[in-house]
Amino acid sequence: MRFLFQGDSITEAVRGNCSDPRELGRGYVRMLASDLTCWHPDYEVLNAGVGGNRVTDLLPRWRKDCLELYPDVLTILIGINDVWHELFNQNGVEAPLFEEVYRILLRETREALPGTRIILMGAYVMHGSATNEKWDYFEKETAIRREITRKLAEEYGTDYLDLQKTFQEALGTCPEECWTGDGVHLTPPGHRLIAQAWKKVYGQGCV
Repeated sequence: MRFLFQGDSITEAVRGNCSDPRELGRGYVRMLASDLTCWHPDYEVLNAGVGGNRVTDLLPRWRKDCLELYPDVLTILIGINDVWHELFNQNGVEAPLFEEVYRILLRETREALPGTRIILMGAYVMHGSATNEKWDYFEKETAIRREITRKLAEEYGTDYLDLQKTFQEALGTCPEECWTGDGVHLTPPGHRLIAQAWKKVYGQGCV
């Protein structure tokens, strides 16, 4: 059983070599790899997250970094840089293009790997050093892309994990600084929270 995680820096989590998917990083992917392989040593976990990626950055590397890896379970977390880059670099991805490109990725995956289980994780944002000043923008635009992701999950029959809801519920036990410093990138407890939520969605073979 091969698990592939795709996305941006949240998934990458300081991988030493982004060209090698066996480099798991220091975040939720490594935590899940430990949990999954503890119970199933034959399971293989790969991390193809690349820091700074928008959905449009996934497209040119999709064949090499996804389809040709033949995952049995594919998880995608993308969307926050599509918002962030527009605000700070004026090269984000507007919502209609975000949906169009994401749909291409899912269609190509369904055609090439019809037996692959897909888990889409909706983008999240919290208050932090990078988001406070433009909070209304971050909240609105991230929510739009999260809804697109949810809609595509329904359209393509994939699993869906709403990470905004996950963190909102966690705020009842610990404030935002427990989970993130800048509002996007996660502390170790933040990564653990994603790992736990993912396992609930996956629902088998792990604790």
